[in-house]
Amino acid sequence: MGIPSEMRDYWVNRRDSFVIPAPTEEQRTLNARNCTQEGVRAGVKAAAVTAVVIAVPTLAAVRVIPWAKANLNYTAQALIISAASIAAYFITADKTILACARRNAQNERAA
Repeated sequence: MGIPSEMRDYWVNRRDSFVIPAPTEEQRTLNARNCTQEGVRAGVKAAAVTAVVIAVPTLAAVRVIPWAKANLNYTAQALIISAASIAAYFITADKTILACARRNAQNERAA
């Protein structure tokens, strides 16, 4: 399987095209990459914090509350913790990327 060699060569050659991008276009691309990296970093931090914050009461509840003890097996506990972590990651990354893009747009207008 994989990408056929003709398609691979096409995409490689397309990247090395004859058109030289303008400096402003290169700056926009660089800003977009930086925004994405900033969003990923913030999302990972938020997901890690959320995992710890959610894991403690979930695991404590399974040991103390009779209903949770009877109904929340290991899979359910993992799903609760991972769902909260995933939600925190995507919400934080999205907000961070949008804030960075807004900041870049304002800087472009000011310049």
